[in-house]
Amino acid sequence: MITPNNPIGKRINTQYEYLVLLVDDDPMVAEALRLMLEGENDIRLHYCSDAGDALNMAEQLKPTVILLDMVMPNIDGLTLLRYMRVSEQTQLVPVIALSMKNDAKLKADVFSAGGNDYLIKLPESVELLARIRYHSQCYIRLLQRDEAFRALDVSQQDLAASNIKLQQLASMDGLTGVANRRTFQESIAQEWVRAKEEQTPFSLIMMDIDFFKKCNDHYGHQHGDDVLCSVAKALEACSKRSAGMVARYGGEEFVVLLPGVSEDDAADVAEKLRSAVEMLKLENAESDVCEWVTISLGVATCRPGSGEIETEKLIKRADDALYEAKDSGRNRVVKASDGTNAGTSS
Repeated sequence: MITPNNPIGKRINTQYEYLVLLVDDDPMVAEALRLMLEGENDIRLHYCSDAGDALNMAEQLKPTVILLDMVMPNIDGLTLLRYMRVSEQTQLVPVIALSMKNDAKLKADVFSAGGNDYLIKLPESVELLARIRYHSQCYIRLLQRDEAFRALDVSQQDLAASNIKLQQLASMDGLTGVANRRTFQESIAQEWVRAKEEQTPFSLIMMDIDFFKKCNDHYGHQHGDDVLCSVAKALEACSKRSAGMVARYGGEEFVVLLPGVSEDDAADVAEKLRSAVEMLKLENAESDVCEWVTISLGVATCRPGSGEIETEKLIKRADDALYEAKDSGRNRVVKASDGTNAGTSS
């Protein structure tokens, strides 16, 4: 004899098993249905005789189909069906209504409340099995589809994150972590167009680590790499306050892009960069300037659209100013406009 709230049937080693929850207050009906399902190795039956416990049991059991009696004490089947359709755990589980009456209005109410099927008690065994398997299969396919969509969504998110990471890696200098030369070239082209449209000043700072080869030769390449990384970090931290973009231009040479910044303000930024690097006190005993690592800087400014100058010429002007700073003794800032020292040397 079937006992309430206990499963009957054995778990089988198949990919999917149809799990049926029967909610009916009549143990005779429950026993009759159990006998219909007996011997069906792909079906497990759980029985709940108390409608008050049915929702909680369904949420825990996670059945593939629910057989729900429409006439029960305390809570009628329609009310319980509505509760099931509100619960997140049971709102999609197929529900087959069981009734002694072939009542058109009751059928309409069942389907309106979210029921999936309607059977007159007691149905033929072949019909009951067919309905259980059909609705269970539909529900399992729904779960499979939702799981596939979730997996696809996760995969797409992972792919998007990987693409972002790849873009970041492609835009960065592998050693120092600042923007690489390609990113600088893309950025200057974009900012140049904007400055042209808005008629705003456009400044550029080119800089070189003084006597970097001597530093490499004396201390070794690992120390040289550490110097490049420390200098890049200091330049980036200082440039952010002026909304500038730092990039490694090549070797020991760096560049800072300063759209919308005037020549005098760019020279002030350059001086802060020079001072920030000197204050790191990175050893460079072979330097002809001082015992620490220093940088020389060239500043160039223009207003795009006001003349024939283009980005290549602006870069060359900043580079020429940089060489002027190096020829003048290094560890200093030179503006391209006048070729005079715009900072202090140490």
